Amino acid sequence: MIRFDNIGKQHGKQILFLEASAVVNRGEKCGLVGPNGAGKSTLFRMILKEETPDEGQVCVDRGVTIGYFSQDVGELGGQSVVEETMDGAGPVSKVARELHRLEHALSDPDQMDNLERILEQFGEAQARFSELGGYSLEANAREILAGLGFAQDAMDDDVGKLSGGWKMRVALARILLMRPDALLLDEPTNHLDIESIIWLEGYLKGYDGAILMTSHDREFMNRIVSKVIEIDSGELNSYSGNYDFYERQAALGDREAEARFARQQAMLKKELKFIERFKARASHATQVQSRVKKIDKIEKVEPPKSREVIEFDFRTPPRSGDDVLAMKAVHKAYGNKVIYQGFDFLVRRHERWCVMGVNGAGKSTLLKLAAQTTLADRGIVNLGGSVKLGYFAQHAMELLAPDQTVFDSLQNAFPLASVGQLRSLAGCFGFSGEEVEKKCRILSGGEKARLVMAKMLYDPPNFLVLDEPTNHLDMTTKEMLIRALKRFEGTMLFVSHDRHFLAELSNRVLELTPEGIHVFGGGYTEYVQRTGQEAPGLRQ
Repeated sequence: MIRFDNIGKQHGKQILFLEASAVVNRGEKCGLVGPNGAGKSTLFRMILKEETPDEGQVCVDRGVTIGYFSQDVGELGGQSVVEETMDGAGPVSKVARELHRLEHALSDPDQMDNLERILEQFGEAQARFSELGGYSLEANAREILAGLGFAQDAMDDDVGKLSGGWKMRVALARILLMRPDALLLDEPTNHLDIESIIWLEGYLKGYDGAILMTSHDREFMNRIVSKVIEIDSGELNSYSGNYDFYERQAALGDREAEARFARQQAMLKKELKFIERFKARASHATQVQSRVKKIDKIEKVEPPKSREVIEFDFRTPPRSGDDVLAMKAVHKAYGNKVIYQGFDFLVRRHERWCVMGVNGAGKSTLLKLAAQTTLADRGIVNLGGSVKLGYFAQHAMELLAPDQTVFDSLQNAFPLASVGQLRSLAGCFGFSGEEVEKKCRILSGGEKARLVMAKMLYDPPNFLVLDEPTNHLDMTTKEMLIRALKRFEGTMLFVSHDRHFLAELSNRVLELTPEGIHVFGGGYTEYVQRTGQEAPGLRQ
């Protein structure tokens, strides 16, 4: 269906692809992986004919329809959420507009002389509309929007009033409603809560077209894709399996490449040693020449490509008291919306609480109360003895000084640290080489999140309060963070929509539901086993 045939592509001095080939077959669900800047977005643009390869060709079978969801949704406004969604449904939306035009023509007195022709056109458009499933279009649009978290009344509101994250959901709904032959999805789970992610997972599993997608959500990728296309140093490598299978195979391939290289280097060293030892002896001239020719004919094994894995090691945080956070009879409301009423909650040292709940249940409010950036209306919120708190919130990224570089930002936060220490810290969080000289104002969302995380974790607190810490983080950084937090010796209270993050790090679950607040003594994995659901909003 989609083929990359020996493509080459260069942006400035950077070579993105060199004689790279891969194929996406009909009905195949493929994950596209590679480091930032490897060329994933360029591949999408070449499929859409927005860019062309410098060499080779990108072929899309004749008649194949393609839907593309990207992080750039553009301006949306002027119509309701459901109308905006229906507007992107492909051919059926064009027929709907034609029907609407013909309906106006039928009631226009000036068009009476053309009534017979208009009626004929109306009949044809009506038949085509029915054939394309137009009469179920609105119901389908509302079903998709509900799956992506929209309440029914919100679907009829002006799409222009929505935040950027909710507009992204509308853009995604438009593509899903279109049901093209092939879906190109660039980070579709960004800005989705866990319930919406799980709904989308089910939708894409049942989708009969081809999918090529990027995602930083390991669990989401594992459950959908059956093939991974990796961009690695200009090449496209295909693996038949999910993300975990790809990771194992890639690691195995790396080890085999290292072993081949090491064996050849050992052999060459032995041959060169012989040549060097006997090259001056006439009695060994024939053997020496034979070995020189042998070395010249050998196809040299390239040094293995290194997949750099940088680890962040916490310094040992100071020890806190046994009671880290105590909330007693807490009341909190925003206007008429009551969030907490007589809420009691105790966090003990070394506990790692994940907070579960649907949108509006009070997850972020709980974290703000714990971090004391929001005050309770009534009740007591106390941090325990010797507690040193670190709070990661999305708004923290907005507080970075725009004209400071990454390095300046770290140096201002830690003036006593050496240049080497700060460069090492920056490298752990993905800022290597000249990237430390980037101004904060041009950083992406993921880069800002990494910088804020680096500043928070360098001088470690013993109580981490984290509100969606993995938003915008790529898979590599996310895995590094999980490994680091596993070694963290303090206490944690966090919210995340990433199921892998939840399962790896939690040992307690606090579930907020309209029916009440529930506490689970095990982590997220035990919570799923006991409730039979992966999120509170999915429970019947």
